[in-house]
This record gives sequence, structure tokens and C-alpha cells, in this order.
Amino acid sequence: MASASDVKRRPAARVAAPAAKTNWIGPVKIAVFLGGLYPLARIVLLGFTGGLGANPIEFITRSTGLWTLVFLCITLAVTPVRRLTGLNALLRFRRMLGLFAFFYVVLHFTTYIWFDKWFDVFAILKDIAKRPFIMVGFAAFVLLIPLAITSPKAMVRKLGRRWQTLHKLIYPIAALAILHFWWMKAGKHDLILPKIYGAIVVVLLAWRVVVWLRSMMAKGRAA
Repeated sequence: MASASDVKRRPAARVAAPAAKTNWIGPVKIAVFLGGLYPLARIVLLGFTGGLGANPIEFITRSTGLWTLVFLCITLAVTPVRRLTGLNALLRFRRMLGLFAFFYVVLHFTTYIWFDKWFDVFAILKDIAKRPFIMVGFAAFVLLIPLAITSPKAMVRKLGRRWQTLHKLIYPIAALAILHFWWMKAGKHDLILPKIYGAIVVVLLAWRVVVWLRSMMAKGRAA
């Protein structure tokens, strides 16, 4: 027979178990946050040590653009990895990763219009006419803005199901980002990275299409 002290301990153990399963989330969130700041810290460090090369503005523009794409891919990968591993806690990192994508695209866009063009509208329009991939990138940036604005939990509750519909914009955003990157690199005959990231985005989006088709087929059989 169990003693009275054993009986008292068991409920406490059961209550503590779920907390033990999620107590890793806080430290990992801190690690992810610090990791998300690494690209910025690297640019700052290289800036102070003269490591930005002969064209610092081009280096910063290229770096922030690439890291925007990296965080977009990681954000898109959260759902497939969660479904495949059953680790639902991964969803708690998706908002932070998406906001880092927005953070770096803001730096990317700001570097271009401020340090490269000095807010010269005529020069920007002339550049767009000469290099249309800039307009594609700008479209992706504009579509990211409502996603960043509606990322707080209060907005999620307020929008309800409309929030999920709105945040499906991440799919065309990813496609536009790849097109922007591909088009830009095509002029330099350097398509290695665009092909790699393009393949990653295609796989991540194709996985979602397959899951959607399976759900439609399951609903059809049930009906």
C-alpha cells in the first residue's frame, strides 16, 4: 500500500511533468533570438574592422537580402518540421523567425533607398526601369508589412480566422523573394544560390500542396 505521503506527492508529480517538457522553450528562444541578431552583429563588426570590402553598401544590401530569404525559408519550414516530428512547441518560434525576416528586409530596403540612392525618387525610378527585379523585391516587402503588423497575439485574437488567411501571404512573398533574387543574380550569371534557395522554397510549398490535397481527398471520402 502507498503511504499518505506518497499519495500527496503523486498529484504534484503529474502537475510538474508538463512543465518539465516545455521548460526548454525559454532558453531556446533566447538562443534563437541571439542567433537572429548574428547577421547584424557580423555587419557591424565588419564595418568597424574594415571588412565590408570595396563597396560596403553593396555588401550590406546583399547580406541583408540573403538573410531575409534565409529567415523566410526557416519560417516556412516550421510547420513541416512540426508535422513530421510531432514537436508542436516549434510553433512558438515561428513568429520570432518571421519578424526577423521582416527586420532584415527593412534593413535591406533602407540601405537601398537611403545609403545607395539617398531618397532620390528619380534615381530610384530610373533604377527600377533599368532593373525590374527591384520592383519585385519591393512588392515582397510591401506584402510583409501587414504580416509584421498583425503578428502580436492581440491581433491574432482580434482577427480570428482572418489572421490565418492573411498570413498565407507568406507563400507569394517567398515566391517573389526567389524571383527577385534569381532575376538579380541572372544579370551576373551567378545562379548557384538562387537555385538552392529556389529548390528549398519549392519543396516547402509543394509539401503544403500535398498536405492540402490529402485533406481534400480525406474530406471527399468522408462525405
